[in-house]
Amino acid sequence: MEGFDPRRSFGYDVSKRYDGVDGRGDEAETVAFLARLAGQADALEFAVGTGRVALPLSAAGVRVDGIELSPDMVDRMREKPGGEVITVTVGDMSRITTGRRYGLVYLVYNTIGNLITQEDQVRCFENAARHLDREGVFVLECAVPVAPARPVHQFVDAERIAMDSVTLEVCQYDPVTQVLDKNHVRIGADGIILSPISLRQAYPAEFDLMARIAGLRLRDRWGGWNCEPYTASSWRHVSVYERAN
Repeated sequence: MEGFDPRRSFGYDVSKRYDGVDGRGDEAETVAFLARLAGQADALEFAVGTGRVALPLSAAGVRVDGIELSPDMVDRMREKPGGEVITVTVGDMSRITTGRRYGLVYLVYNTIGNLITQEDQVRCFENAARHLDREGVFVLECAVPVAPARPVHQFVDAERIAMDSVTLEVCQYDPVTQVLDKNHVRIGADGIILSPISLRQAYPAEFDLMARIAGLRLRDRWGGWNCEPYTASSWRHVSVYERAN
């Protein structure tokens, strides 16, 4: 996307409205799944953001650290109850380290797509492996790509229609780089708000190869946080990776 900068895409303005736009309502199921895997071990969230998952997971008794690229997103988390107890390292989740090992590292909500090259996504897997203790696991939640199946590589979807506003999703997909450029365009009586993002999309099989490069292997794959079977009709996958040896 011309002029795209991930730091700006999750800057101050976006951080102020992020929870209202992107709260999904599946936090309880997400936290229950992750807490079972963590057990008594500590957890690390890549792209911890405003603490949508980290804060309730911490409240459930799991010690959670985070890595986050955007200081503005971390500032929003600090404003919430319990936000001060999450230790956050600011930087690129594919490169920076906390200097600790964890029983659980997790990355949710398609956020691996914010790394828009295959090389960076492989590096993310390697960084997750670097942070795992001997019995630790890496959990990845990601939507199954649909843009490659669209008949044309440019399209507009009506994401939300209300009496006083409409939100459009304007997209362009590059099948060579596997990057989907999208702009959520909200048009209302109060004006127009643009929320651009670029995402590199990959199918589960490609992530499994990335895991192998990082010395990990697939242990489980589910179609959701309630351990629904992963099938051809699943719209997302929750993949659990462990050390290969």
